[in-house]
Amino acid sequence: MPDDDLIIRPARPEDERELAVLNRAAWSTLSDVSPEPPADDAVFDERHTPEQYLLAVLGGRIVGYVRRIPPTRLAANGHVRQIQGLAVDGTVRGRGVGRLLVEAVCDAARAEGARKMTLRVLGWNTPARRLYESCGFTIEGSLAEEFLIDGSYVDDVLMARRLVD
Repeated sequence: MPDDDLIIRPARPEDERELAVLNRAAWSTLSDVSPEPPADDAVFDERHTPEQYLLAVLGGRIVGYVRRIPPTRLAANGHVRQIQGLAVDGTVRGRGVGRLLVEAVCDAARAEGARKMTLRVLGWNTPARRLYESCGFTIEGSLAEEFLIDGSYVDDVLMARRLVD
């Protein structure tokens, strides 16, 4: 990323409105199973807390985010984190922001003691799949025709990356 003032930082409650704007702008049937963009400014709630988000900030403006969570509440898989949301502002796509966010979230999960990062991606989302593959994620499974989106059946692809050697 050529922009020296890009920073990756944790989200804060006051980031919610700007994150909501980014969410709506980044929404696409390429990456989302909901039939339309989110309608309100609510991003944070009891299941989506600021602590789960890392933000990419460029020139004081949020240009991307990634969200990580434990995939279940079970102690037996407490060593796993899951990416549940990645968005990059269209004005900076292709400049490495997504890659920086993925690497940062993997580093943060590793620091929490996680050994594995997982994610789910729509089968037709080739740009996201290429990004994840370039960051070391591999396909661990696929649910064929899991979603019906705009009249097309789409696979749900599970990808993962080990965080320890």
